[in-house]
Amino acid sequence: MQAVEELVARIGALVAENDESGLASAKGRLLAMLRGPDAGQVREIVEQAARGALLEVRWELEEILEEAAPKKAPAKAAAKPAPPQPEEDPEADMVLVYDDPRGLLLHRNRAGTRWFATQIDPQTGQPATFEVPPHQVAAIKQQLAGSPYWVLGSGR
Repeated sequence: MQAVEELVARIGALVAENDESGLASAKGRLLAMLRGPDAGQVREIVEQAARGALLEVRWELEEILEEAAPKKAPAKAAAKPAPPQPEEDPEADMVLVYDDPRGLLLHRNRAGTRWFATQIDPQTGQPATFEVPPHQVAAIKQQLAGSPYWVLGSGR
């Protein structure tokens, strides 16, 4: 990979000398190396060199890197993009079923298939919501069965 480093240094010297013909030749050789079997290593070396190079040299190196990058396939003009799907918000259509003023809230979706608990995180002091696994819902209902904090009309 010393050849790559020498070629990058040569490009820097050619930029300083304003030698367009020599620069074009050196850029062509570097481009060929970036498209060769060791492209990943070559790209790393060139990117590293570009970070520490003078602005004009950096531009030349970045131009070579861009040219060596794989071309993106153009999007088909005839294909219409799919309409954006609304993100599924787990709390979007939630019903409050349990409200303990000491810091526990239980919500379920309208269908009753998903349950969520909100508690105060002791480390941050902020409320944290998480989904209750389906196999734990019955145990939570049983544990809180006699509590006065069930919301009336929630159909728990």
